[in-house]
Amino acid sequence: MQTLERLTARDLVAVVTAYRDALRAFQEPINRLNVFPVPDGDTGTNMALTLESVVREVADRDSRDMATVADAISYGSLMGARGNSGVILSQLLRGLADAVHDAPEMDGAVLVDGLTRAADGAYQAVQQPIEGTILTVARGAAEAAAGAPDGAGLVEVLIAAREGAGDALARTPDLLPVLKAAGVVDAGGAGLVLLLDAFLLVADGRPLPEFPDGLGERATAGAAGSPDGGGLRTDDSGQGHDGGLEGLRYEVMYLLEAPDDSIPPFREVWAGLGDSIVVVGGSGLWNCHIHTDDIGAAIEAAIEAGRPRRIRVSDLWEQVEEERWVRDAATKEVGPEPGQAPVRCSVVAVCTGEGIRRIFRSLGVHNVVSGGQTMNPSTADLLTAITAAPGEQVVLLPNNKNIVPVAEQAALQAGKPVRVIPTRGIQEGFAALLEYDPEGDAEANTRLMSESASRVVAGEVTRAVRASVCDAGPIAEGDYLGLSRSGIEVVAADLAEAANGLLDHLIDAEHHEIVTIIAGDGSGAADTRRITEWIDEHHPGVSTEVHQGGQPLYPYLFSIE
Repeated sequence: MQTLERLTARDLVAVVTAYRDALRAFQEPINRLNVFPVPDGDTGTNMALTLESVVREVADRDSRDMATVADAISYGSLMGARGNSGVILSQLLRGLADAVHDAPEMDGAVLVDGLTRAADGAYQAVQQPIEGTILTVARGAAEAAAGAPDGAGLVEVLIAAREGAGDALARTPDLLPVLKAAGVVDAGGAGLVLLLDAFLLVADGRPLPEFPDGLGERATAGAAGSPDGGGLRTDDSGQGHDGGLEGLRYEVMYLLEAPDDSIPPFREVWAGLGDSIVVVGGSGLWNCHIHTDDIGAAIEAAIEAGRPRRIRVSDLWEQVEEERWVRDAATKEVGPEPGQAPVRCSVVAVCTGEGIRRIFRSLGVHNVVSGGQTMNPSTADLLTAITAAPGEQVVLLPNNKNIVPVAEQAALQAGKPVRVIPTRGIQEGFAALLEYDPEGDAEANTRLMSESASRVVAGEVTRAVRASVCDAGPIAEGDYLGLSRSGIEVVAADLAEAANGLLDHLIDAEHHEIVTIIAGDGSGAADTRRITEWIDEHHPGVSTEVHQGGQPLYPYLFSIE
């Protein structure tokens, strides 16, 4: 291939397309580099989705005109930015597009200008820049490009920029201890280096690397080795924030139509509402991103400045748990415990939480499939566990109403007789297992286990992710909700108060003898003590059992028999 010292508009289209393809090819290894405790999605995926929007926008424009292509890159990246990494990437691409907009072609000097504008714009867009992130890599590329000899051609500048970006990426663990502890480089920075690889592919015919800088074996070690202690953390936005799961809970993103002079006061308002703040754009259209506990105030600030649209709100705590679930499911072997005796009828159960897994195993479950609320296993996941079960027949406990239909599909496709007991929660699953007979057949087990599951009274406590109303009263964001199978019974600002109020609805002293308490993430010894003391005081004839389940999202599950 002939070396190009000037890129035309069509060449630039080829660059962004090659960059999109590279991000798609390496998105999972880049995702695995994300070691931070509050990810707002996966870095590689977010960057790839942002480029998908750019490629779609470019395809709808005249690819022969540089200004038109530049406008398409700016608009497509702004409109399609996903997550912190996508928003920052959109600002970097806008910087490059601004530099080339009025140039007939991109040569070495235009590239230097574009990389400089990109880095400067990205630093300005971030509320609290911190080194060791994608910002550092962008700055490394710009400074290395600017250091090329006077009159250097495009390819020479590209080579210098690529080396500078690679060196900066390699230094990110030295700048951020959390990266060094995990043995990985910054995920967003690794994704950005691929942009320069795409430029070199188009300009000089250099093939993309087998693995981008910093990836390879370390990419799969990143998530498993992620630290979870306290202290200053960063995410792929290039800025710091404090805390982990106990910190800011929600990611709020929207497009904001507002005059440019309204943005500085808008930023000041947001500075008091949260962190990971990124505001990029111009000419009346802005892409805004924040992590906050106050969704309403974050949106109200936009209404005061202009008109927000395409509002997206994500629960970061649920994303962390889902990522942990996906990681655990990928690394756990599905199969019976070593040394288990052959049985006529096996049990497969779906659950999450190490404590709950141990309880299920102790009650005779042979295979456990990771899953639960917001984390639904696939039909293939269930079939794998069914096939690996040692019994010639299987009873399947989905333990979540959303998983029941998938369980029924798996039963139809299995190569052995499978019966599904439509347990809607862990509590019914535990109760069902009290009647499990490993030497009985699936039909008899299903009948007896279903009867046992139907006798249990189940309840659970979770936390409201948004304001609402219900028969129990108004719900504020962050309130604790006491849930029965009939719906929301109690709304309270205090965890133990919500739990005790729920138990007051559920316990019938004349018919109930035991309350099993399964404590999960978000529970504490003091709250559990308040609950058991309340039961002792108000229902002295009812005994309690407490188990540590470790389940996400639900601090307490109750089973009353």
